[in-house]
Amino acid sequence: MSEKMKKGLTIMSLVLIMSIVLFSLGIAYMGGVRGIGLLGIVFFLTFGIIVVLAQLIPAGIVLSSFIGAAASPTRNSEVPIYAA
Repeated sequence: MSEKMKKGLTIMSLVLIMSIVLFSLGIAYMGGVRGIGLLGIVFFLTFGIIVVLAQLIPAGIVLSSFIGAAASPTRNSEVPIYAA
């Protein structure tokens, strides 16, 4: 991977994490959490969202591959046969 691409991916990942942090901060603050508890809730929500995304993205890839394999023939030149 080139240095320019690494820098771009780093910036994009930091922007994603910071947007999740600010979103979590807004939810916690509007929910009435103040003081040091706000920091704990922000960490809890942020890492919870990141863990969920880390599970959903590969699951979505596997699901879309499964649907693509089930809905299309094995070779591009074949015609799918459907039960009548």
